[in-house]
Amino acid sequence: MKQAVILVGGKQYLVSENETLQVDLLPTGGKALELPALLLIDDDKTTVGKPEVKGVKVTLEIVEPEIKGEKVRYIRYHSKKRIHTENGHRQKYSLVKVTSIK
Repeated sequence: MKQAVILVGGKQYLVSENETLQVDLLPTGGKALELPALLLIDDDKTTVGKPEVKGVKVTLEIVEPEIKGEKVRYIRYHSKKRIHTENGHRQKYSLVKVTSIK
């Protein structure tokens, strides 16, 4: 089973073929991405790139260009001042599927 470490949006992910994962929001345009592998694991053989493994490309298919994560609520509170504010944030992600590791 082939596995590879790829760099998407400043973060590294360990992926294998036919796996779906959430990555930070990708710029719009295109239905597929082709990224170089930083590390390749092929059964017992491991290849480390400097900085990328030569001749190895990971193809990603964009399933959903924009999805929202769970809401994170946070509270700002000042004691003895009667200040209490509540805010929330929903991070945007892209859902991608790894189609092949060549």
